[in-house]
Amino acid sequence: MHVYSIPMRAKFRGITQRTGLLFEGPAGWGEFCPFEEYDDHESMPWLACALEAANDGWPAPVRSRIPVNCTVPVVSPSRAHEIVARSGCSTAKVKVAESTLAEDCARLEAVRGALGPGGFVRVDANMMWDVDTAVTSIKAMDKAAGGLQYVEQPCHTLDELAAVRRRVSVPIAADESIRKAEDPLKVAVSGAADIAVIKVAPLGGVRKALEVAEACGLPCVVSSALETSVGMAAGVALAAALPELDYACGLATLSLFEGDVTSDSLVPVDGYLPVLTKAPVPDRVERFANDVITEAWIYRYGRVLSKLSR
Repeated sequence: MHVYSIPMRAKFRGITQRTGLLFEGPAGWGEFCPFEEYDDHESMPWLACALEAANDGWPAPVRSRIPVNCTVPVVSPSRAHEIVARSGCSTAKVKVAESTLAEDCARLEAVRGALGPGGFVRVDANMMWDVDTAVTSIKAMDKAAGGLQYVEQPCHTLDELAAVRRRVSVPIAADESIRKAEDPLKVAVSGAADIAVIKVAPLGGVRKALEVAEACGLPCVVSSALETSVGMAAGVALAAALPELDYACGLATLSLFEGDVTSDSLVPVDGYLPVLTKAPVPDRVERFANDVITEAWIYRYGRVLSKLSR
């Protein structure tokens, strides 16, 4: 087992270091990296996903490459323009709601300038708005961005998403409403969202995520949970196995890291990632070793494995 700690280029999702654990099985490498605030119960599907990669492998792909979006954290407009211009992607996902509406709009204008009129801009509010704030913000951002492809999880509950959806013309995507549901296979999102955002680790692996995608009955976007290339390969495998893939996926998040655990990093070329048959070997993990947290991560792995095995 290897434990890593990689600095983030900018604070993202409130963190400045990404940490996790890697282990090898008969089918390859798996990555266990639930966020630090997640309890053992919420961490169980993350371990199930890692065990699937290491022990069982993934379903056969139906495509050989995956279109991806670049991700723009809460940065200055000039930095946002730079991130998008350098990415080679024609779709950009912009984090919003962590700064003022004026700052968010300025960032979106810069992103549109970098993409040009033919690119796609989507935003993610991470449940930070109430309904009225969401409606006001979405309308302003849609104008600033020269048109939004969709807005991801503007509010917390499905009822709130449905209320927002009735009052704006921009499509609504559900993320946390699906992966944090008590039973993701039974959550009814069709009246509250137009698009389903699917994340492989929080849903328990590629096969389980495929079941959730089918149950949702909506177009799907496969997105990262801030993994290294080892864990990201499972997300790519999910996107590769979906029967339909109408939107670029949020799987190009390695650009948010100061490094990677492998020399075979999943970095997009011309806006696409290649599909792999198994996760890359973490041949650079020693560069990001952290003895201070190793024992805690191995102990956490053991606790969650015990719960998962019951």
